[in-house]
Amino acid sequence: MVKETTFYDVLGVKPGCTQDDLKKAYRKLALKYHPDKNPNEGERFKQISQAYEVLSNPEKKRIYDQGGEQALKEGGSGSGVFSSPMDIFDMFFGAGFGARSGRRRERKGQDVIHQLSVSLEELYKGTVRKLALQKNVICDKCEGIGGKKGSVEQCSTCHGSGMQIQIHQLGPGMLQHLQSMCTDCKGQGERINPRDRCKNCGGRKTVRDRKILEVHVDPGMVDGQKIVFSGEGDQEPDYEPGDIVILLEEKEHEVFKRTRNDLIMRMQLELVEALCGFQKVIRTLDGRFTRGRLIIQFVVNFPKTIDPNGIPTLEQCLPPREEVIIPEGAEECILTDLDPEQEARRRDQRQAVYEEDEGPSRVQCATH
Repeated sequence: MVKETTFYDVLGVKPGCTQDDLKKAYRKLALKYHPDKNPNEGERFKQISQAYEVLSNPEKKRIYDQGGEQALKEGGSGSGVFSSPMDIFDMFFGAGFGARSGRRRERKGQDVIHQLSVSLEELYKGTVRKLALQKNVICDKCEGIGGKKGSVEQCSTCHGSGMQIQIHQLGPGMLQHLQSMCTDCKGQGERINPRDRCKNCGGRKTVRDRKILEVHVDPGMVDGQKIVFSGEGDQEPDYEPGDIVILLEEKEHEVFKRTRNDLIMRMQLELVEALCGFQKVIRTLDGRFTRGRLIIQFVVNFPKTIDPNGIPTLEQCLPPREEVIIPEGAEECILTDLDPEQEARRRDQRQAVYEEDEGPSRVQCATH
């Protein structure tokens, strides 16, 4: 028992059909709805190609039969990524079929990139996030025509090119050619009488639709990794939809920093802990109190002052200091605290005062 039969219905076959039945069904429908014969059936041609691609592939067919189209998108290993309908047609019939008509290969729309901020915990343990998007889809009322069938006419101004060329004379024998978008058809290359335009899309051929994507962030994914939803971009007649690309952006963590597969944390230690040892509990990203692959950078907090009476006792606990022989004539100096940034500012101020005292530079006379 299959979960859904949409792809089978598109090809007009039953779930128990053979591969020969699939090929016959695809051959008949692909030839009937090919864009060269039916320019307004691009979406139908795409559905036929996707259905055949899934059902003719044993692994994709198994995933589809068990979980439907949603399982293909979530299955990984490229099971939810579809090839270009023209590529499938060329592999089935040979590349020469479409070339005879002079029609260009189907173009692909632009990809849409969305950044998704995720925490280090989500990258470590994995998560599922829902993302609501607005995108253009083919108008289902006019099926992407923009109006009544037969109402679309070639623009008489640009002759279907969507562009206008204006010639300006700059001077005798000098002409300038300027190319711009056709103002009559707004670059579409075609026109629809206002009274025949689709009431749903207003002749634009597409409408805005709200799409909710389930983004599966697998455990171990990294900052900057891309999750691709193939063919989920904006739809447009005669274009293959682009992809929606989710770009993962790792949020800064208050404790851990990730370097490739390692986690790095800075741990503050008091001097007594550094000298005498210590025990500490570390909460890992998934909440466990256990050992793991973790790099810890220890930062020892030295005391600012110490009781002079305790120095002899401290010296007894530490290895003896090396005796230093002071040479005759050595100059005795006293250490002071230094702030490098403050010292740099003072140096800049002194340099500015010095340049003011020198005054403006004099102009030298040239010598011959």
